[in-house]
Amino acid sequence: MTIAVMQPYVFPYIGYFQLINAVDKFVFYDDVSFIKQGWINRNKILVSGKEFLFTVPLEKASSFNFIKDTKINRAMYIQWMNKFILTIDQNYSKAPYADNIKVLLQEILSSEFSSISDLAIETIVRISAYLDIKTEFVRSSETYNNKDIDRQQRLIDICKKENADHYINALGGQELYQKEDFSKEGIKLNFIKSKPIVYQQLKNEFVPWLSIIDVLMFNNKKEIHELLNQYELI
Repeated sequence: MTIAVMQPYVFPYIGYFQLINAVDKFVFYDDVSFIKQGWINRNKILVSGKEFLFTVPLEKASSFNFIKDTKINRAMYIQWMNKFILTIDQNYSKAPYADNIKVLLQEILSSEFSSISDLAIETIVRISAYLDIKTEFVRSSETYNNKDIDRQQRLIDICKKENADHYINALGGQELYQKEDFSKEGIKLNFIKSKPIVYQQLKNEFVPWLSIIDVLMFNNKKEIHELLNQYELI
């Protein structure tokens, strides 16, 4: 079995979905510290031909809290959601798949969520289902009971509990995890590296690595699956 473990992000970029598509089981790492100014509650879309950062409003976000315990500011959320959908409508109305994707986004965002973890996971699970990705999802907080273990050893423990012999990590993990340490435990470790991804964004100069929302707006499912395979394992 091949497995990956990552913090849940709201509408992450396509590289996140490449990682999901590359494994049999994907673990949402929701019982680790929330990262302020990270990508958990924000990402980028195309506005007036340029990248635009959107941010889901939170209540007292702190790196002392787990992601699963970080609450959405419900008083601000509805206003934010309506403005976000309007921004999407104004900037993607001419995209070839705008009508279907706008409905999908409204369905996801209009559900009741108390934590940013729940919202982020819902965006990822629903979009994976839309793309017919068959990977199984689990939450670390509900499954492994190992949050007090050292970072690398914790990942090895998750692999062992899942009988996984292959672990794939995001590329940034090269500075944190050693292949030899995993190999000693009978686990192959690889890092996923996205290849350059380019597609037509209306008549604008291409802006790379935006939220998966942008990919969905301009590509059909077949085209997206081709993009999902544009990576290498190192």
